Amino acid sequence: MTTTPPPARTTTLADPDTPFAVVDVHKSLRNIERLASRADRLGVTLRPHVKTAKSLDIAALMHGGASMPVTTSTLAEAEAFADGGYTDITYAVGIDPHKLPRVIALLRRGVTLRVLLDSREQAASVTAAAREAGLAIPAQIEIDCDGHRGGLVPDAPELTDIGRILHEAGCLDGVLTHAGESYFAHTPHDQRLAAENERDSAVAAARRLRAAGLPVGTVSVGSTPTAHAAEDLTGVTELRAGNYVFFDLVMAGLGVCRLEDLALSVVVTVIGHRPEYGWILTDGGWMAMSRDRGTAAQSRDQGYGLVLDLAGNPIPDLVMSAASQEHGTLTARDGATLPELPVGTRLRILPNHACATAAQHRGYYVIDSSQRPAGSTPAVIAKWQRISGW
Repeated sequence: MTTTPPPARTTTLADPDTPFAVVDVHKSLRNIERLASRADRLGVTLRPHVKTAKSLDIAALMHGGASMPVTTSTLAEAEAFADGGYTDITYAVGIDPHKLPRVIALLRRGVTLRVLLDSREQAASVTAAAREAGLAIPAQIEIDCDGHRGGLVPDAPELTDIGRILHEAGCLDGVLTHAGESYFAHTPHDQRLAAENERDSAVAAARRLRAAGLPVGTVSVGSTPTAHAAEDLTGVTELRAGNYVFFDLVMAGLGVCRLEDLALSVVVTVIGHRPEYGWILTDGGWMAMSRDRGTAAQSRDQGYGLVLDLAGNPIPDLVMSAASQEHGTLTARDGATLPELPVGTRLRILPNHACATAAQHRGYYVIDSSQRPAGSTPAVIAKWQRISGW
């Protein structure tokens, strides 16, 4: 007599030890399609920034499994994506000359890896390494469009000097800028202005280089707020963004997305109560959520994150208001009544900054909110690994 073994029980969000990161693939796909359609309408190439998810599996959602242009923030990402078959990569952090051997190794594998720089010293290091290796190292000049970080202002005297150093070694690829101050543009009007300034700065720098007889193949712009606000990208060749694949509370606070678009959350468990203080304690502290308090500068401070039940429904007025290394503190906002959440209750926390929260985890438990009855505990349909290191 033979017997049929019982079917394996489906893993749900009630099973893994907490805390752990969750990605809702349905929401990510919706976010991905939204920006892809916009880039098509604007007539530019979309070069997603993989620094947020740092995942080959999530990148594959963007292109159906075929290779596509990507942006990375570390050489470890570039190497992992090259191993995954990606051959068109921009490493969008100012190049450290000590890392050039790794850049050259990727170029020799047939990967077009662009580096970023904003000084004569970096340009000299890149061109010397290129000549010694006997190959071109594509380099983009970083343009500062809003005083946020590195780069040259479009009318900087040294712009054409740097361009000429690169061109003489066959290394000048183009210009790149990032509107970092757009994360503080709190209205659609301000975000459109930021997008226009980002475009105009990059195009002006490219125009100066061309006027000096230097070729500019790439004019690259992008941040998640400006990518979703831009209405005219004339003169731009490519658009970059990364946060949009997950979105987060900062983006929701800016109005770039809705709370229901947030695809990343962290599952935590209630481990205690301090009723005398109005606290609910969880096992998810800043090691699970990060120290990022990006919404503190917005009109609605979301603490360390907003609280959902395990099915993904918001719990009104409950916020993660404090964090120590492995403890999270939940409190009711604005005098609201603290809900009854017994020890052992699982919750999901929406993060302020998806990039920072994702970086606290080795991988993602994947769910699909379009494939379950409302109110049920989501099933885990996959587990995806993250790339780490530099």
